[in-house]
Amino acid sequence: MRIPTQGLVSVDTTADLVRLGLVLAVLVALAAAVSRLAGLGYSRAQVTAALRATLQLALVGSVIAAVLDSWWLTAGFAALMLAVASVTAGRRVAPPGSRGWIWGFVPICAGALPTATILLATGVVPLVPIAVVPVVGILVGGAMTATTLSGRRVADALRSRHGEVEAALSLGLLDRDARLLVSRSDAGLALVPGLDQTRTVGLVTLPGAFVGMLLGGATPLQAAAVQLVVLVALLLVAVVATAITLELSARGTFAGPTQP
Repeated sequence: MRIPTQGLVSVDTTADLVRLGLVLAVLVALAAAVSRLAGLGYSRAQVTAALRATLQLALVGSVIAAVLDSWWLTAGFAALMLAVASVTAGRRVAPPGSRGWIWGFVPICAGALPTATILLATGVVPLVPIAVVPVVGILVGGAMTATTLSGRRVADALRSRHGEVEAALSLGLLDRDARLLVSRSDAGLALVPGLDQTRTVGLVTLPGAFVGMLLGGATPLQAAAVQLVVLVALLLVAVVATAITLELSARGTFAGPTQP
């Protein structure tokens, strides 16, 4: 039975759009205010992120129909997602002013593309644009998050535990091995959000893919199957992206010199 969607977020009238805009503005203002009052930083980033999301979703919404009608446009859109995610993660991880951000393409692509290929080649995900675009987007997003979290944690560990790196070097370890010894456990913490989400799915949260399938008329079993595929695939994506980010950081590609 198809679940009615009219009551979710209505945008049929001007009044609906005004109400939506006001609610979003209040939510963003509260997020920025709490961030500032708590001294967390990023209060301005709350506003700019929301504005970017609004513009980007409006643009995607206006072109997505054309994208899904063409395999060439679908491939181009997927490539755009990979590029944006790679640059974003690379800039978060690489030292400011360096060109190390370009290496962000390695963990993102190595994590997302092989996993997507497995899902498509086995027929678990149908090889049609309307399925390829969201699945690739989810996997790329997971790779971006894992790369950013692991890269930042490794960089912080190498700065704060520089003495341990020096001690390992004095014992005869190579620079790469010394860095790995100090930062490996910190990099592994990037896997915790995905693991917690997978462990608690259906009990704490109902993820977007599951809810979206239900709203689209799928049976609960079909929706659960799709969500399970997505969650397990994201585990693989996160592990691969984290492992590669750790290796690149240990070699100095991302983290740079170990000096604080």
